[in-house]
Amino acid sequence: MRVLLVEDEQPLAGYIEAGLRKHGFTVDVALDGQTALDKCEITPYDVVVLDRDLPVVHGDAVCRRLAEQGRSRVLMLTASDAVEDRVGGLMLGADDYLGKPFAFSELVARVHALVRRSAPARPPVLRAAGVALDPARRSAERDGRLLSLTPKEFGVLQQLLAADGAVVSAETLLDKVWDEYADPFTNAIRITVGTLRRKLGDPPLIETVTGAGYRIGP
Repeated sequence: MRVLLVEDEQPLAGYIEAGLRKHGFTVDVALDGQTALDKCEITPYDVVVLDRDLPVVHGDAVCRRLAEQGRSRVLMLTASDAVEDRVGGLMLGADDYLGKPFAFSELVARVHALVRRSAPARPPVLRAAGVALDPARRSAERDGRLLSLTPKEFGVLQQLLAADGAVVSAETLLDKVWDEYADPFTNAIRITVGTLRRKLGDPPLIETVTGAGYRIGP
């Protein structure tokens, strides 16, 4: 799940970024409105967490642009929490609105809710070949055996299960599980898939499709 955090106060941005990463999100950060728009032109984010009072390009203008494009859900996160402010933000095209200060658990829950709205409906627990993965609880098991996975291993397994047998390219995994600083020529995906295979055990579950990517076998 790829999130763009747009917040001009660097200490707060760092705090929110670290917290979202701990909850399994892939997070990019923009410190002004123009940078946010530039990043959104390149990357199809699932959710944009957007401060309203931004330098260079105001958050209202960013929200309108993103609403017109319709590529990402927008959660406005701002100190302006009066009823008229919330209504104004929603009228600009925001999908949700959360005032500061906020409980981090509520922020995470709202981002998860927006991700569910932006994706096709699917079972809350992903299952295939004896594997069960619960994105909300961040847990995975195979044949009743709990799997101890790193965030990247969990993200790769989630993408492969969600594909329902279709091939998932290395580029897609890099985009969905890593972040904008990942080297497109890195061998991180191959290494992560290798360790994930070992943790899943036998019989082998992840199939390499030469020149195309990976998929969960039958």
